[in-house]
Amino acid sequence: MVRIGPPSMAVMTAPPVPSAPLAPLVSRMRGFGETVFAEMTQRAAAAAAVNLGQGFPDADGPQEVLDAAKDAIDSGQNQYPPGIGVPVLRQAISAHQRRFYDLDVDPDTEVLVTAGATEAIAATILALCEPGDEVVTFEPYYDSYAASIALAGAVRRTTPLTFPDFAVDEDALRAAFSPRTRLVLLNTPHNPTGKVFTRAELELAASLAREHDALVVTDEVYEHLVYDGEHIPVATLPGMAARTLTIGSGGKTFATTGWKVGWVHGPAHLVQAVRTVKQFLTFVASGPFQPAIAVGLGLPDGFFVELTDTMRRRRDLLVDGLRRLDVPVSVPAGGYFVIADLARFDPDALRLCRAMPTGVGVAGVPVSAFHDDPAEVASLVRLAFCKQDDVLAEGVRRLAHLAD
Repeated sequence: MVRIGPPSMAVMTAPPVPSAPLAPLVSRMRGFGETVFAEMTQRAAAAAAVNLGQGFPDADGPQEVLDAAKDAIDSGQNQYPPGIGVPVLRQAISAHQRRFYDLDVDPDTEVLVTAGATEAIAATILALCEPGDEVVTFEPYYDSYAASIALAGAVRRTTPLTFPDFAVDEDALRAAFSPRTRLVLLNTPHNPTGKVFTRAELELAASLAREHDALVVTDEVYEHLVYDGEHIPVATLPGMAARTLTIGSGGKTFATTGWKVGWVHGPAHLVQAVRTVKQFLTFVASGPFQPAIAVGLGLPDGFFVELTDTMRRRRDLLVDGLRRLDVPVSVPAGGYFVIADLARFDPDALRLCRAMPTGVGVAGVPVSAFHDDPAEVASLVRLAFCKQDDVLAEGVRRLAHLAD
């Protein structure tokens, strides 16, 4: 006889009801996903497409700079560098600002080396903004601006730069300021538009900053890539050196974006505030690459002239190719990028950019990724020209198939 016992506990226990997954990401960052640059670069790689999306050069920088990095590695400069940056780079930054802009910068108290300009931006905003403070910036904006402002719990106040001329609207800029304005975040030459702010536009922004007792953070990583007009550092404007933090980088100028060597300079007490935050982000970075960038900053004038001339020619190659597609194009005065309105192919630039790598073998970036209101720039695409001539020529040839 087989005894039948009570059901086991495993049978008697009802299966657990799945709970809703927790949202581990803090609320202020939930509007940010994978960057559009990463997405489009992945799509380009998967389709073996010409990558005109992400703004990195496809050739190495000057040999002197590369050799200096190798020498630094071989000579044992592979441990933690000083928290503020190696002396030779801080001195080179100071000498560079004096050489090109007649700015006096103390390399020991007014310069901080960072892990690229992106860290300089984040550390500066985190150091200087309390929750609820407002940051005035121009739209479209480099995407890390919005993320850094959100991380600080600050409030983004934007003023539009409108295709195709991207001129500053004085009334809109004035309206962006308020009693809570803490920072003005300015980028010239501007990413993604390629705009180079005029002296009158910079003086307007500076006067509003003084009127509201705000600080100016100016991102000038494309300073040596100006093709029309001139680069005017905000710190050179009357009365602005005392309230301006200037951010620079070696990545764009010396085609070493992967080295992540940036810096911020300005009044000593502001730099010290940024350093306090920066030390808890990356602590230090890019040890052997710092002296190499110092070599780059000291290269003769001919290097900088040739760089500008080369990039201007590449800009024109891409602009001419786009014009042959009979699409509206904004000719950039500086930087790495051309903005084109591709509405004749698809009014939704995000959809178009996702389709282009497999469709025609080219990657671009929708300008909507840099905008609070994507509808305002729905058909605009950013294309990078920091590529070799033959790569650009092939990219233009493939883009022509959009018309097929």
